[in-house]
Amino acid sequence: MSDFRPRRSVLYMPGANARALEKAKTIPCDGLILDLEDSVAPDDKPAARDAVCAAATSGEYGARELTIRVNSIGTEWHDDDLRAASQAGPDAIVVPKVGSAGEVRSLVAAMESAGAPDHTMLWAMVETPVAILDALAIARASERLGAFVIGTNDLVKELFAEHVPGRGPILPSLHTALLAGRAAGIAVIDGVYNDVKDTDGFLAECRQGREMGFDGKTLIHPGQVEGANEAFAPSAQAVEDARGIVEAWESRTSGVVTVNGRMIEALHVDSAHRTLAIHDAIAARRSG
Repeated sequence: MSDFRPRRSVLYMPGANARALEKAKTIPCDGLILDLEDSVAPDDKPAARDAVCAAATSGEYGARELTIRVNSIGTEWHDDDLRAASQAGPDAIVVPKVGSAGEVRSLVAAMESAGAPDHTMLWAMVETPVAILDALAIARASERLGAFVIGTNDLVKELFAEHVPGRGPILPSLHTALLAGRAAGIAVIDGVYNDVKDTDGFLAECRQGREMGFDGKTLIHPGQVEGANEAFAPSAQAVEDARGIVEAWESRTSGVVTVNGRMIEALHVDSAHRTLAIHDAIAARRSG
């Protein structure tokens, strides 16, 4: 996992707000989604498109993973957004409401036709019932698909559900998207938490997402970055335990290995290596 990239905190920033784009250069998040969709009024979309594409080519955002969210398929802005974003060459292009494997293939073909460089991946937002039900096919549709971004607000709306602590109404959908993402080997990034003043609720949802297996969380406010970074990073104890497991496994003299009274198998070693890879990638990002 030497190419592991942390995605603990992926922050939406409005593409029409010049001050926000400037501030984003200093926020210690792992990734940015420069938004052309929900946060931008219709009349402002062309200017916002120019601004985020200029940001993507500026080289001024350091080690942050820089992505652009375009308007969804079928809107009057989508084609121009996708073409401009492809030519700007961010780390990824985020597309809302992707609903089928065919749409993924069409999006990838359009990106390549527009000249998207090889490093520019597609991130698909999974936020409708049909996308959840077809999640595995979507996840496997193209090697250029690098991540699922869960759109929990739209998913709750489409299900006629309610936002409640613990997210019980959408847990089956979240698990389904995670299963599909892991089967396809792509990242899966949790949805946003809407109440920026409810720190306890936000941190509880971060812990839940980490325990479920998400790579990180999308965020709507810079004040949420620190909590997400901590929640989705291995703890000091987890890193110490992982090192002990790897060391014991590599120095074993028989087929049976125990660490602190716990029998260790190859699957535990794999998990330990992943923990250490995440830890090392986070440390490298801090020093970069």
